[in-house]
Amino acid sequence: MVTKQSPQEEKVIPIAQVRFDSGEIDAAVAVLRSGNVRQGKVTRELEERFAAMVGARHAVAVSSGTAALHLAWLALLEPGDEVLVPAFTFIATASTVVFAGGRPIFCDVDPATATLDLEDAARRLTPRTRAIAPVHLYGGACDVDGIQRLAREHGLRIVWDAAQAHGTSVNGRDVGSFADMVCYSFYPTKNMTTGEGGMITTNDDALAERLRLLRSHGQERKYEHTLLGLNYRLTDVQAAIGLVQLDQLPGWLEQRRANARRLDALLAGLPGITTPTSLPGVEHSYHQYTIQIDAAAAGITRDDLQAALAARGIQSAVHYPRPLHRQPVFAPEHGATSLPVSERLAESVLSLPVHPALTEDDLERIGASVRSIVLGEA
Repeated sequence: MVTKQSPQEEKVIPIAQVRFDSGEIDAAVAVLRSGNVRQGKVTRELEERFAAMVGARHAVAVSSGTAALHLAWLALLEPGDEVLVPAFTFIATASTVVFAGGRPIFCDVDPATATLDLEDAARRLTPRTRAIAPVHLYGGACDVDGIQRLAREHGLRIVWDAAQAHGTSVNGRDVGSFADMVCYSFYPTKNMTTGEGGMITTNDDALAERLRLLRSHGQERKYEHTLLGLNYRLTDVQAAIGLVQLDQLPGWLEQRRANARRLDALLAGLPGITTPTSLPGVEHSYHQYTIQIDAAAAGITRDDLQAALAARGIQSAVHYPRPLHRQPVFAPEHGATSLPVSERLAESVLSLPVHPALTEDDLERIGASVRSIVLGEA
């Protein structure tokens, strides 16, 4: 007799899955055997290929996505400069502004896309505003045209946070090709990884040169330092892994998009559940598949839905449970700021598995579980 597995006996479906196959292992070992493990020709190859992929003139490899943002702001800001930052994002978008001597001015986000609300950002402009820090959250894209227009009208620079947007495009143009700088993360859960690592893309020759100096102690020639810089270099071991991942990225993106379409279909029509939304012309890369739960309409809170999914062996995550202006480190100065959309999203968003390793059975199980929980079925 066949016994049906209980939910507790079914395999756990992870929210993310790091994939290293023989290609990455062989590439890393080859660099280790060469003895040239520091930043070198393999890193330069990764930079060249990444720049070509996104359509940028330059790509500068660094040790993390946070390092990418920090260097970008060091290259632009003067002490006291203000930067418009969406409150609903990971803390590095704002903390790196502070470490570069700037002051983040937190703005609300669009309720559909969770990206920068341009009207709210415009209201927060002051004579000290120097730049905008838009985030292509979850693998979607901001209102690129609107942000560029705001920047032109007020003489602002733009540092795009594309930590979650490898492969995202707007009207056929990769988000990595826009000015002034675009910052990526290669953290293990991202669409591609080098273990840890990051990249900055730019079309500005002078900025690219400044970034390369800042990345390596401001050293123009050995032991000759023209700037105060840092050690934010990527190693050739990491770059070798990145080159293999770069080859596989198009296939992984295709699978992420297919998985997202399937989840869209499985969750369609559920009361109180809103599936991911993109602006017109955006090709989403689905680093995350993040739904919004209206507790009153769905009859269940986000936290209770997450707990019920966990009981069925389905991992999920909250990106993010507290907006930046309410984080303890920022709250003394910014906590009184009213950003209602960011605050509501922090209570209602839930990311479901969408990674390329999911099977059709996994997707069916995720969709069926959400439906049965929301509809109160056994």
